[in-house]
Amino acid sequence: MASLLYLNPCNQNQTCNKIPHPGAKKASMRSYFVRCEGGNDDLKSDEKNSEGRKRLKILIAGGGIGGLVLALAAKHRGFEVKVFEKDLSAVRGEGRHRGPIQLLSSALAVLQEIDENVAEQIMKAGCVTGNRINGLADGVSGEWFTKFDLSTPAVRRGLPITQVICRMELQDILINAVGSEIVRNKSKVVDFMEDPNKVTAILQDGQQYDGDILVGADGIWSIVRSKLFGEQEANYSSYTCYSGLTNFVPPYIDIVGYRVFLGLNQYFVASDVGNGKMQWYAFHKEPQRNTDPPKGKKKRLLELFRNWCNEVITLIRETPEHMILRRDIYDRDMIYSWGNGRVTLLGDAAHPMQPNFGQGGCMAIEDCYQLILELDKLAKSGSDVQQSYETASTLRSYEKKRMFRISTVHAASRMASKMIDTYQPYMEFSPGPLSHLSTLRIKHPSIHVARALLQFCLPHFLTWMIAGHGFHIKRKRSA
Repeated sequence: MASLLYLNPCNQNQTCNKIPHPGAKKASMRSYFVRCEGGNDDLKSDEKNSEGRKRLKILIAGGGIGGLVLALAAKHRGFEVKVFEKDLSAVRGEGRHRGPIQLLSSALAVLQEIDENVAEQIMKAGCVTGNRINGLADGVSGEWFTKFDLSTPAVRRGLPITQVICRMELQDILINAVGSEIVRNKSKVVDFMEDPNKVTAILQDGQQYDGDILVGADGIWSIVRSKLFGEQEANYSSYTCYSGLTNFVPPYIDIVGYRVFLGLNQYFVASDVGNGKMQWYAFHKEPQRNTDPPKGKKKRLLELFRNWCNEVITLIRETPEHMILRRDIYDRDMIYSWGNGRVTLLGDAAHPMQPNFGQGGCMAIEDCYQLILELDKLAKSGSDVQQSYETASTLRSYEKKRMFRISTVHAASRMASKMIDTYQPYMEFSPGPLSHLSTLRIKHPSIHVARALLQFCLPHFLTWMIAGHGFHIKRKRSA
């Protein structure tokens, strides 16, 4: 493995900002906790750009990471944009269930292209993990199965190194950059109408807003998607996920960034997230919609992982019961058209994927950049944005250009779970004369084959993941 680069290490004393409750009495309450105040300040149809052409009007359903990054990019391109979010106070897409988000080098580079100052804030608030050892290990023995080099491909291309950041803090930074005048809280898009000249977003309270395009960035349970393609069941991955956040600094913190511990029908992911904290995820294969008794999550996990290595057991034991949460993992089958007419989708609304590579947020950020590039071409072409053909063609071009990368990552994320279904590190012998050989922990031949394949394929795949977004960002970036 290439030498480790200790660049911008985690600040173990940094704080992860809490988004204040809407009912808080502090005078410094964040400005984005605002309610809709009627439609009289809607996007004005007579506003034009400096060249006298009508400015493109973008309506975005959903104020998660994808919706906010798109709004920020649109703002910098001089487009008119409005974001409609049902509840920013709950940090849509995270709630209490999802931990920090991993930002791969490709996503960080895109953020730098969109807004270098915002990207700098994000990287200062985050915790760099890509400059340490990352990889797969056996859950029982703790032995490394294979290691990832996330730093060398990034450094060679002048890209930032992979890091993690608190989702709430990331959303906070993005909202402040976009502006409360653009983000409308307590505003849920429940339907839309389209005619040859415009698309109209319809909110839950009956208000309507006109624009040139509507982007559904409203997550895996997207209403915009359901209106486009009808109601469709999400696919249960066969795994439930327990997540925990603990104030615990293991002795290997300066050496290991994140590690995935493998087992048959269960696996465990542990990552440094800065601020003297470790985030972990315990996946277990079982039917969906199961529940635990009150204060029973920690007890169950200690039972499920009782024979696993000390690194796993210690993290579970060091985590308070109230910091352990549970959710079932879902995705959807890939679709090869994300929109129709003046409407399109991005992020989890278009391609929800399992979290095994931690790429859902990164893919949404890349979506935003590809979409804004296509819209910028439309604006600069001199075409009339009210012409539905030109606008629809632009959106379909965005979808087409993202399809290969997204479908590849989506398939790889699914395949990773399937591999866990067959993970068998040691030979097992049926009861009989040879049964005593099971205690010798003889390595299963398939493990040697799997390790060889991973060691050959993973470097190429990770390099493509890190720098293969295809945007041809030429300016050299410092890490």
